[in-house]
Amino acid sequence: MLGITHLRHISLITPNFDEQVNFYEKVWGLDRVNVSDDNIAYFRGAGPEHHILSLRKGDKCGLHHIAFGMVDKNAVDRAAEILHSKGVHIVEEPGYLDEAGGGYGLRFVDPENRVIELSAWVEVQTSIWTNKNVDPVKLNHVVMNTKDLDMIVEFYTDVLGFKVTDWSEHQMSFLRCNRKHHSIAFNQDVHASVNHIAYEVDSVDELMRGISNVRKAGLNELWGPGRHGPGNNIFCYFQDLGGFVMEYTCYLETIEDEAEWRARVWKRVPHLMDQWGIAGPPKPEARKAMGGEADIGWVDTSVNVR
Repeated sequence: MLGITHLRHISLITPNFDEQVNFYEKVWGLDRVNVSDDNIAYFRGAGPEHHILSLRKGDKCGLHHIAFGMVDKNAVDRAAEILHSKGVHIVEEPGYLDEAGGGYGLRFVDPENRVIELSAWVEVQTSIWTNKNVDPVKLNHVVMNTKDLDMIVEFYTDVLGFKVTDWSEHQMSFLRCNRKHHSIAFNQDVHASVNHIAYEVDSVDELMRGISNVRKAGLNELWGPGRHGPGNNIFCYFQDLGGFVMEYTCYLETIEDEAEWRARVWKRVPHLMDQWGIAGPPKPEARKAMGGEADIGWVDTSVNVR
């Protein structure tokens, strides 16, 4: 077991940099972290994590990396030993990170060339949170599309130590690294890509205010509001100006007794996709948006990069 503690942040590559920066700061409810860099923007939530989203200028949309937390430097070093022993390609060996927030960490690529960061000792936010009418607290979960669901689930469980909480038939697998129902999930598709990114708010009232804010900015809901079966969380999905799908969510299920938990298999029927019966299953345009475009990753695995 690698000892991953929680989901920290996601970093996205986008050609629509300025438009997305404005959206996440002015509409979605995140605070931009004061970092002087014309090519990268960092955003924090109302929680203590230094940042939960970063946007990087690029020629096309894609994933730059997903970051997970670890307890300390020793845990990161031990993770590197385990990953090396299992033949995992590490693209940044353990060391002090040069991105905003610092910390000590490493980066490796998973079998579909996603870059994953494991980090500890990252700076925490202690400044006063800007008072908004919707306060995304943290990154709740990310969902990735995969070409091979069984293969990727085996890697994340056997190599990284995640546990399968639930299945949505043999279409999706929900994986946890702590007591929350899932921090990452995988959806079977024709290619690897970002499916969606979920931001946690404290209550259904804030979620509804968030919907109002996005509507006022001229964007309609892609799917929701509703309440999922797997995870039991309230949701509402939108598509940002770069094409990424993002979600407001709250009340995600907590696993009370890990020793007794057994993964469930949920049928993919409308009343379990949305228990309220308001949103129903996602429409074709929502599924298309969540499918995204094929993302082969930015790392050349034939060489080490720093």
